[in-house]
Amino acid sequence: MTNRSDNNSSFLKRFYIYQKERFPFLAHGIMIGAFTFSAISYSLISRGQESFIPWQDFIIGVFVTLTLFLLVRIFDEFKDHEDDVKYRKYLPVPRGLISLKELKTVGILVALLQIGLLLVFQPKMIGLYFVVIGYLCLMGVEFFVPNWLKERQLLYITSHMFIIPLIDLYASGLDWLLSDSSPHYGLLWFFCVSYSNGLVLEFGRKIRTPDTEEEGVVSYTKLYGTQGGTLIWLGTLFLTMLLAVSAAYYANYGFFAYVYFAILFVICSLPGWLFLNRATAKKTKLIKYSSALWTVLMYLSLGAIPMLTRFIG
Repeated sequence: MTNRSDNNSSFLKRFYIYQKERFPFLAHGIMIGAFTFSAISYSLISRGQESFIPWQDFIIGVFVTLTLFLLVRIFDEFKDHEDDVKYRKYLPVPRGLISLKELKTVGILVALLQIGLLLVFQPKMIGLYFVVIGYLCLMGVEFFVPNWLKERQLLYITSHMFIIPLIDLYASGLDWLLSDSSPHYGLLWFFCVSYSNGLVLEFGRKIRTPDTEEEGVVSYTKLYGTQGGTLIWLGTLFLTMLLAVSAAYYANYGFFAYVYFAILFVICSLPGWLFLNRATAKKTKLIKYSSALWTVLMYLSLGAIPMLTRFIG
């Protein structure tokens, strides 16, 4: 991962290595594709619609949402650069694999391509797009209070996490906005699930054993202890389940959906309980994988699977 000879390779090879480490397109593409499909599907189902949106609109929507998350990653490289150089020299930018200037160029080209596609094919979506970009820019400057926010980690992460339901709002707009309809109020619950899912992923990937903690690197076990950090993750998982049940209620999914989410919570929370019993590095990986599995299954269950069953039926 830290082969210095790669620093002299072509840009395409270096960017390939960068994305593999920091934003793997395949893994993110699958998750964000499910995210986008589910947001659209939940919006359609809530409004009582039977058919899916045109596939051209969906493909453009997946591209825009995927690249919006790429822009989030690039913005993070800039705002975290000082700490990365000091504490995480093994990352691609600090070790010289790729420069901030190159990432800035990538970000500008991506944004221009996004705007071009929207102006040509989906001009109605441009307003929602700039809402997301506007919030992303505020995140980039840490809402003009960087030091104050960094001293309050929970407020820092909860304020930044609003970018996820905003992108979700954009994705759902591929249904209601392009069809000149009004969004269903049940979408608010779906957005809450998206927000809470983001916290599950964030807390889940930053739970560590005492011997794997890194200087200058935030983890919730370092901030709140092994028990406290793990209980925060479990509590967020439980909250997400309750929000999912509410979203299922407004989509009229029925009692089976409530039982399903309860069972899913029990299964996905197991690594957390095991970690509380005996903290090991292997179990932190299980918590991370469980968080990702929970998020994908949550999106699929609330939108994608119910819509696909309608296609089959």
